[in-house]
Amino acid sequence: MRFFHPAIGFLAAMLAFGPAGAQTPAQRVVPESKAQVQLSFAPVVRQTAGSVVNVYAKRNDRRQNAAIEDYFRRFFGDNAPGVPRGRSQSSLGSGVIVDPLGLVITNNHVIENMNEVKVALADRREFEAEILLRDSRTDIAVLKLKDATNLQAIELGDSEALQVGDLVLAIGNPFGVGQTVTQGIVSALARTQVGISDYQFFIQTDAAINPGNSGGALIDMNGRVVGINTAIYSRSGGSIGIGFAVPSSMVRVVLNSARGGSKNVVRPWLGARLQPVDGDIANGLGLERPTGVLVTAIYDKGPAAEAGLKRGDAILMVDGQPVDNPDSFGYRFTLKGTQGQVPLTILRGGKQNTIQVKLMPPPENPARDPVRGRARTPFAGATLVNMSPAVADELQIEIADDGVVVADIEDRSVAGSVGFEKGDQVVAVNGERLASTKDAERALNRTGGYWEVTVSRGGRVFTTVLGR
Repeated sequence: MRFFHPAIGFLAAMLAFGPAGAQTPAQRVVPESKAQVQLSFAPVVRQTAGSVVNVYAKRNDRRQNAAIEDYFRRFFGDNAPGVPRGRSQSSLGSGVIVDPLGLVITNNHVIENMNEVKVALADRREFEAEILLRDSRTDIAVLKLKDATNLQAIELGDSEALQVGDLVLAIGNPFGVGQTVTQGIVSALARTQVGISDYQFFIQTDAAINPGNSGGALIDMNGRVVGINTAIYSRSGGSIGIGFAVPSSMVRVVLNSARGGSKNVVRPWLGARLQPVDGDIANGLGLERPTGVLVTAIYDKGPAAEAGLKRGDAILMVDGQPVDNPDSFGYRFTLKGTQGQVPLTILRGGKQNTIQVKLMPPPENPARDPVRGRARTPFAGATLVNMSPAVADELQIEIADDGVVVADIEDRSVAGSVGFEKGDQVVAVNGERLASTKDAERALNRTGGYWEVTVSRGGRVFTTVLGR
């Protein structure tokens, strides 16, 4: 009598064996034994479901004029008509316990802009959670449960070992109805044209994923997390069998940064600008098909320059792993960390070669020296910092030799209302070029009836005149 591992499933059982027990893949037969009929994913679910949690996030904003609000509350009470109230927002998602000390992985968009987070476990216990790290570029966040004990953690698996066709389970809290398990296969790997986050490199699955599943676990048949469910392609809002998950290899990078006490994910810096290789470029390089990334610019003080990488080189592989576009290069390069070296396979002059590139974080040189936009200026509520490779990488903008960049803007601030955005490079104020935040501080201390501001954004430079 032949018995099957649960990972094989019912379809495999019916396809693989004929009446005499011989393998006949083309023949469909009914199960021959009670054991075959009872094949189930239940053992994997029992092993993992206790590690998948519900994440409830909320943001409460008090009105800016707290004195008036307190006055109304004192005389009319909290619930009386006409009492000013703060605005409230909320979101619901899923998460995964990945450390028995209380570390939980979820999607950044589940807790984005929220200031109160609670986590409900499968056994109905609830805990407040501290946000250790948010990373919008991967859409991953790390939470720490407060005063939590007896937690069931789940191991991160190796997403690099996944193959198209592997069976997977998706566990989460769709539509807020409670923990739900769905089953499917890995439909595709390395999806890069999804438009979800800055790191376009996703596992695609047909396991049903619906709103509320965000941050939940994609589980392999060994009971390990191979992905964090992040998004679906849908025109109706419900699942149509096209879901996407962040690979566990990238999740591990974010988790290790949080464990190291960092508030941000530290990524390696290449010091080069890249573009995809299209058909015309591939023909010019002598490639049989479009593959790799083309180097279009080199930062003269970066690792690429030190390694001898040149403009016009095509990078084909990162440590033996092929790359097809800048998104896949960024993914592969980031997984290597910020220590040691990594081999890059390049094409130059029709010949392939391997060069060793130093792995290092982008330098913060010069120092940021932040300046806050003062009141009665169009920069009120904005924080300006000096341009550096670290700032450019953090804000995902092109590096300039010097300059001043908008690093942060407060909600409902003057700077936001007049149209400034994070990542804007402030080139000049009232005709005075800004090379550093010291120049910006001097320019913002002037008085006058108008402000002429020149800004560089996304490769476009424009000048606007703002009233006082």
